[in-house]
Amino acid sequence: MLTVFGTVALDTTRTPFRTETRILGGAATFASVSSSMFAPTSIVAAIGSDMPAEHIRALSSKGIDTKGIIIIQGSKTFHYDSSFDYDLSNRTTNKTELGAIAGFDPVIPEEYIKSDYVYLANNDPKQNIKILRHFQKPRLVVCDTIEFWINGSRDDVVKMIEMTDGVVINDNEARLLCKEANLAKCAKKIMSWGSKFAIIKKGENGAILFTKEGLVFPAAAFFLDEIVDPTGAGDSFAGGFLGHIARKGVTDFSTMKEAVIYGNVMGSFAVEDFGIKRLLSITKDDIEDRYEKYCNLVQF
Repeated sequence: MLTVFGTVALDTTRTPFRTETRILGGAATFASVSSSMFAPTSIVAAIGSDMPAEHIRALSSKGIDTKGIIIIQGSKTFHYDSSFDYDLSNRTTNKTELGAIAGFDPVIPEEYIKSDYVYLANNDPKQNIKILRHFQKPRLVVCDTIEFWINGSRDDVVKMIEMTDGVVINDNEARLLCKEANLAKCAKKIMSWGSKFAIIKKGENGAILFTKEGLVFPAAAFFLDEIVDPTGAGDSFAGGFLGHIARKGVTDFSTMKEAVIYGNVMGSFAVEDFGIKRLLSITKDDIEDRYEKYCNLVQF
């Protein structure tokens, strides 16, 4: 089983072309929907009593085990309000309301304890550290973080990384966390804290996998004619990456390279509509078809 811990949110996303208010989002949402296309997935999160029941049913419809989603009565669900500029690559955070996740003491259902794979999606690093202690010897633990936690809890972010096998992080946040301009130096610093590998996401420019053995795998993003909403692309990448590894059951470099491509594929689906709408509509055949198209694109 692959267990995802993070935010299940109500997002308000503004682009120059359209605004969607309080739609289902959150790092754990995107990652779990993405990973569920590859491997059995469970999710742990705290939500408020304002979360529409149909949103949780949407997660269940993908076969995701949602017993780990806890409703904090009287609290509001995590809300993230952001705006994109015209090229849909630069995002401005308008408002972050922690709501139910503030002070959440994470617990997991007993059947999640023996999860082989754990993804600590961007969330309070203190909570990520605490929940990790509930699992019994997972085979692979991967984490992510964002600017909000780097600026407010950097020491805890580093402590969290020390407890993981891998880090998935975007380029701007890697530079902010490591205080380095060069991404290769960022990856080396991240791995010096304990992780065996680091994946630095570069948005429309793809992602780069770095390993402690000095191996590097840069992968371009899948080319799209139109991008609607980049929100959740990175978390969908992480879900696809971990989902493929869980499906294969190995973490050799060849499998990790395949997983990076599947991550790019899942990120490309996520950006084709607002929120998780596109991810909810795709099939496993759609994924394999796009994976094959990607492989054909990069061959010469």
